[in-house]
Amino acid sequence: MTRAECLAFLQAGTRTGKLATVKTNGEPRCVPVWFVIDGDDLLFMTMSTSVKAKNLARQPKVMIRVDEESFPYNFVTGVGTALVEHLSEAELLPYSTRIAERYVGPDRAEEFGRRNAVPEEVLARVRIDRFLSAKGVAG
Repeated sequence: MTRAECLAFLQAGTRTGKLATVKTNGEPRCVPVWFVIDGDDLLFMTMSTSVKAKNLARQPKVMIRVDEESFPYNFVTGVGTALVEHLSEAELLPYSTRIAERYVGPDRAEEFGRRNAVPEEVLARVRIDRFLSAKGVAG
């Protein structure tokens, strides 16, 4: 897929991302994240005290994988660098609401947005340097 096709794939539907980071002992860690695309960046939020936030602060290189889990099994993997932003609740709210709207719909977006726009949350902005992707893996 082209870069534009990869970004369009990432924006489609409500697929979760599988974020890979590296723990202090060198082991990989992979966790699901809700995310949105913002220009060329992939955005997600996490608690500042979470393992993934600590991993990102120490080693910002990440990989994120998004699969279409039905035939013909398309996927996009992005490799990039995460910048963790410590924002105020008011600054976080538009991001948390936008992310929530994607996954819970417009009727509950504000509720989930407010729940997640708290001082303990941070915004991670991933600049994707390169993509690995395939269409119709089983086709």
